[in-house]
Amino acid sequence: MSDIKFEIIKKIAETKFRYQDLGKISKLDSNSPPSVFVGSKLKYPLVNVGILSPIERDENAWVYDDAKYWAGNNFGINDVLRLRNSLLNSRFQSTVHDSRTNKKFVEIAQEIALASKPVDVEIELKNKLTLDTKKDRVLTPHGMRGNLKEAKIVGNVKINQHVDKVINDEVKAVEGMEHLYKKGFSEYVLNKILSVGVLGLKKNKKLVPTRWSITATDDSLGKLILKKVKEFPVIENPELFYGEFLGNQYLILLFPDVWTYELFELYQSGSSWNPSAELKASTDYEDFYGRKEYAYATAGGYYASRFPIIEYLNSIKRQASVLVIRIETPSYWAGLGVWVVRESVRKALSNKMKFSDDNELKESAKKIATIKYNFDITSILGKSILLNHMKTQKKLNEWF
Repeated sequence: MSDIKFEIIKKIAETKFRYQDLGKISKLDSNSPPSVFVGSKLKYPLVNVGILSPIERDENAWVYDDAKYWAGNNFGINDVLRLRNSLLNSRFQSTVHDSRTNKKFVEIAQEIALASKPVDVEIELKNKLTLDTKKDRVLTPHGMRGNLKEAKIVGNVKINQHVDKVINDEVKAVEGMEHLYKKGFSEYVLNKILSVGVLGLKKNKKLVPTRWSITATDDSLGKLILKKVKEFPVIENPELFYGEFLGNQYLILLFPDVWTYELFELYQSGSSWNPSAELKASTDYEDFYGRKEYAYATAGGYYASRFPIIEYLNSIKRQASVLVIRIETPSYWAGLGVWVVRESVRKALSNKMKFSDDNELKESAKKIATIKYNFDITSILGKSILLNHMKTQKKLNEWF
């Protein structure tokens, strides 16, 4: 890992040195990780579609867009920013319905998004590129953008046969995603494919802004697996998981009860989303029957933390009532996107403790929060809808 990281950082530094005046760049001979970005800032159905690539070709281009690899190899915030700020978003304007037409740039973007390996591209920009440093709760940043004048794929693009079959079959988008997920494709690959408008029935195919496709993938896959999970017996003992990644601390409490899910997100002063001097908090909840509307308070983080927990329950063939507490500390000083939530939860799920009863679980969660995270969660537990329902609702078996 350190060799790859070293090589990439060296390459980025050399490129930066060579192109000290980015304004002079108009032509690129590069490769895409592969990665495509569909923006949502224009008035729908207009969108900006962009091909992401480093300024120069890099044999390790795949690392620029591989969140699982970053998490698995404990990349720091600066490592991820260095990678992402070295990416150029070469973009063009389109409408979401253009995914069904034969427009050249749209077809190139689709081919890149479907590729299983980095794609060599030649790019020409209309005008000088500009730096793009906006942060976002859902999206992973990229550092530069420019308007596309010409683009050309150089060489052959390798597309997996399962992907090829799904995009050419007349099946609904959710069914296509389910098929590919079962074949081992990650949510990262699926949200990319969903965004370029190649999934679904022919008459319904359209481009999906990347921020929507990320959350839609977490939500859709989560719901698909949850159908099975809800048929499993409940866990035998309460379970507690905890972990930390990039300044995001997680406590995940599992109670032996039917599926319900509640997320508290606490943003400490000076953390990425809280420049104020006071602690800020948001929360969302769902009962056994799910939510009817989007989780506006915790947004994409709600679905990104729920998904790996559902995967875990599916793997142990059990269901549970799940209370998640996220503490975002000042160490998380740059918003890197919702992948951080997903991978932080996965890391937490590798630290498991079992208890004999619910009270023991809650007391241990309080101790861990205080000792490891220097945070008192007592008031959070007091405000929990999930815990209050568990106290007041009679279970079916209590009636007999």
